[in-house]
Amino acid sequence: MKQKASFILSVMLLSVSSAAVTAQEVNEASHLTLRYRKPAVQWVEALPVGNGHMGAMVYGGTTHEEIQLNEGSFWGGGPHRNDSPTALENLPRVRELIFNDRTMEAQRLMERTFMTPRNGMPYQTLGSLHIDALPQGGNALADSLTAYERTLTLTDATTRTVWTDARGITFTREVIASLPTRAVVVRITASQPKALNFRLRYTSPLDITRTHLGKELVMSGRGRDHEGVKGVVEMQTRTAVRLTDGRQQITDSTLTVQDATEAIIYIAAATNFVNYADVSANPAKRAEAIMKAAMRQKWQQLTADHVAAYRHFFDRVSLRLEGGPARVDTMETDQRVRRFSRGETDPGLAALMFNYGRYLLISSSQPGGQAAGLQGLWNRDLLAPWDGKYTININAEMNYWPAEVCNLSEMADPLFGLVRDLSQTGRETARVMYGARGWVAHHNTDIWRSTGIVDGPFWGAWPMGGAWLTTHLWEHYLFTLDRDFLDRHYEVMRGAAEFFMSYLVPHPKYGWLVTCPSVSPEHGPGQGEGGASLCAGPTMDIQIVHDLFTQTIAAAGVLGRDAAFADSLRVALGKLPPMQIGRYGQLQEWLEDLDAIDDHHRHVSHVYGLYPSGQITASATPDLFRACRATLQFRGDDATGWSIGWKLNLWARLLDGDHAYTMIRTLLSLVDSGGGRGRQFSAGRVYPNLFDAHPPFQIDGNFGFTAGVAEMLVQSHEGFIRLLPALPVFWPEGEVRGLRARGGFEVSIRWAKGKLTGATVKSLRGGDCRILVGDEMRTIHTTAGNEYEITP
Repeated sequence: MKQKASFILSVMLLSVSSAAVTAQEVNEASHLTLRYRKPAVQWVEALPVGNGHMGAMVYGGTTHEEIQLNEGSFWGGGPHRNDSPTALENLPRVRELIFNDRTMEAQRLMERTFMTPRNGMPYQTLGSLHIDALPQGGNALADSLTAYERTLTLTDATTRTVWTDARGITFTREVIASLPTRAVVVRITASQPKALNFRLRYTSPLDITRTHLGKELVMSGRGRDHEGVKGVVEMQTRTAVRLTDGRQQITDSTLTVQDATEAIIYIAAATNFVNYADVSANPAKRAEAIMKAAMRQKWQQLTADHVAAYRHFFDRVSLRLEGGPARVDTMETDQRVRRFSRGETDPGLAALMFNYGRYLLISSSQPGGQAAGLQGLWNRDLLAPWDGKYTININAEMNYWPAEVCNLSEMADPLFGLVRDLSQTGRETARVMYGARGWVAHHNTDIWRSTGIVDGPFWGAWPMGGAWLTTHLWEHYLFTLDRDFLDRHYEVMRGAAEFFMSYLVPHPKYGWLVTCPSVSPEHGPGQGEGGASLCAGPTMDIQIVHDLFTQTIAAAGVLGRDAAFADSLRVALGKLPPMQIGRYGQLQEWLEDLDAIDDHHRHVSHVYGLYPSGQITASATPDLFRACRATLQFRGDDATGWSIGWKLNLWARLLDGDHAYTMIRTLLSLVDSGGGRGRQFSAGRVYPNLFDAHPPFQIDGNFGFTAGVAEMLVQSHEGFIRLLPALPVFWPEGEVRGLRARGGFEVSIRWAKGKLTGATVKSLRGGDCRILVGDEMRTIHTTAGNEYEITP
């Protein structure tokens, strides 16, 4: 069987392109490959491909293949608003009740007066393309195979299924989601001439129309109505085949290929969506244009262009972690995870998961597309868990934590577009619900950019979502020093700050300016999820407002404008509550010391100030730094997948590499079979295809993992660069290249025996670079474009 596996690996590598493949590239491809010895049965075993617009999940079947399809703008419902017209008149009473500790009454009042029937629209699947082998095709049943392997290679963003039947015929199926053309393309080849015989067909849970246009198989449909909002997004999917020999026949429902040696299947999808207020595009013309662009190219050119476009992003960063047994990278990936969770050493698995997160971000979030949602680009359902929307009290933000530090700034462009849209739609919410200036978004939004409260006040009465998203604008500036970007987005930042200048109210007992009503996300003091969560001035709110105000002040200073408004923000900053340490030595989650020592809630919102913010550091705020450690110790390590991803970053910020590694071990544990759909809190935090498990699947944990590993290797939030700030003993030797640091620097680091052996800093903008090397703070006067060697 080892010979067969080696044969399959050789086929895989030789099919990357017609160009020669170096030994180093073969080795790199082997290390950065997810591999399996049987087809996927559950969706969370299938392998994802995507180009930021169209996504596909590839099952890797032999006699039957399913390729489940998504298009990023295909959502249910249509333009809608969820601003309650009765909120404003009841706002004073809600505040009065909260300030008098009658929070359950306040919550019931908000339930009646702040809610609407609309909780956001769902992200929806297009359906699937099926490839059914015909009886005369000789595609033996799976139990008759002499060899089988399916893989996802991260170096070229390609899935491959390779199998050999009992007659000795080897079949190879490759799938890419072409970045340049926006099409999904499949190549199927047989080692024996004319051995390919199969039929293509569509299925979908939607009400669809099947037809054909010339030689193209066509599926058309419309997004479902939802919560009384008519589905207005129209889609069209087209499939065509190019053959080198053999013949094809098409009907309205099937496309049949017979006696072929090679078949290229082109899949295009498009919708009528233009923006949150406009669905006037022609999906048929859009799909036709995508199909024409893809079919103009033969496979070799198509894949060469795709790989070049993909590697333009992926090759910016590399991570090598030495150690572990030889050839562990040839194991099945799910078995490798099982082995690791039993306590075996495998640094390469962490490197694979780190790179998988980069792959998923490149594949799910591209300029011109939609921001990555709760499941990224991939979803098989009409009603995904939590509708597959944008949960902006942690999850959407976590999706983009790797973007800047992992040198993928362009991937955040769809997020910035979302924030710009919310800054427009959120103005009406601020005016209607709160009588406030500026703009606001609560804890959830969708493609229609709804900004009101959803899911009930316990979860939804949190007016901080837009403000948190706005901090990503400033972070992008800090990493890139792109003044033009800051200039284009300053009014978005200003509008978010304007809202809180209207919304903050003096606390009658303490005198501080506080948010009210609000919640500490999805959590109530000692109440669980059956009590009241409403409060005034929870710690996370104050930390976010602090960031928003200080960043807007700084942006105004960089741009040389708005001095009077900046001064007003400075005055308000001085009236915010301080962060407080409670009776257990913990960072308080609320104004009062209400934290429970046995509280293991998944959200650790009040340590936002440690990460992703930089308000709490070892050097500047040592007492608060220690309080964050106490908080995390009380909360415990185990949690939902995304929460573990956050804790990984938090322990890295606490400069505790070994505990950060404990979070890696906790996350890299396999979900029990059957956990693909349910929301149950079952064992395991990754699925066989390495998708993160809440459970169910949420992609934010993947991105949190990638950001956390980067944070273990380089940090730059304190005004200087730390090298290897949280290196665990389990990674004694390695190298990372291309990570980004604030100030416009690119950092590469080498280490051995747990110690720094060298580093390189490339200056992208010039200026001074402060870098901590051991206990020595060094300042390098840099010139843009130059590289500087750092020796320990």
